[in-house]
Amino acid sequence: MNDAGRYVIVNGAAGGGRCAGRCEPALDALRSAGFELEVAHTERAGHATELARAAFAKGHRKFVSVGGDGTSFEVINGLLPEAEGQGVELGLLPLGTGNSFLRDFAILDPDAALSALQGWKAQPVDVVKVVHAEGSFHYMNLIGLGFTARAGDLTNRRFKRLGPAGYVAAVLVSVAGLEKPVDPIKIDDADYGDARPAVFLVFSNSKYTGGAMKMAPDADPTDGYLDVIRAGDIGRASLVKTFPKIFAGRHVEHPRVEQGRAKKVEFLEPRKQPVMVDGEIMHLALESLEVRPGALSVVTGERR
Repeated sequence: MNDAGRYVIVNGAAGGGRCAGRCEPALDALRSAGFELEVAHTERAGHATELARAAFAKGHRKFVSVGGDGTSFEVINGLLPEAEGQGVELGLLPLGTGNSFLRDFAILDPDAALSALQGWKAQPVDVVKVVHAEGSFHYMNLIGLGFTARAGDLTNRRFKRLGPAGYVAAVLVSVAGLEKPVDPIKIDDADYGDARPAVFLVFSNSKYTGGAMKMAPDADPTDGYLDVIRAGDIGRASLVKTFPKIFAGRHVEHPRVEQGRAKKVEFLEPRKQPVMVDGEIMHLALESLEVRPGALSVVTGERR
């Protein structure tokens, strides 16, 4: 195997199309650092998954995902489950609108990501396997149900151009239709299900979502656990006051916001609903989540 070779998947449409113009200088910098690049450009939704799967089957083991959180999600799902334990290393170059996962490793912008790629030091990170009524997939960042998913859906449809401020705007609009649904879950080997109403439930592998929002301040993507964030019976006024604190991770100080940990989560009454997955909205009937410790190695910087 050529150790200098990297298979690069570029989503030029990421970041409202800005990625297409920004990727070439970055790729030239990687070439100057001594890497031999095989570059593939996506042409449609889901294409990054197809490209990663085909490249892995051909023997590639070192990949670079160029785009946003959605691009890396597709690449991961092209690699797993076949790539688990196969020495695969993945570098992330965030030239889209999202850069959530890398923030856990003090990589806050494209320049820092490029510097990490030039140094290319990878470490094992956890990935979460999701089983739902129509199949399965994997994620690295988080899954959210309830209010966060509905606000995320509104962000994508109306406010995405505003960046992190767009999510705050969507939160304020969504408060008017606030619901507190019941989604009974069983965590690990508990002998009972938790069926309390919740404004939102979030299952985080890493700290951040939507770029700089610190949804799960104690999460660690290398510890073998999900962090479970439950916002229970919170009223509209209290939610409006509390939710902006998410940027500092201080929303968890609210007396009706709970933090827990889990290796596996079972959904006891699956129902189809909007689900936020690594910043994207899907409509799924979730059945289970399971942490796959160290399933992939990711190129990272120094831990925060």
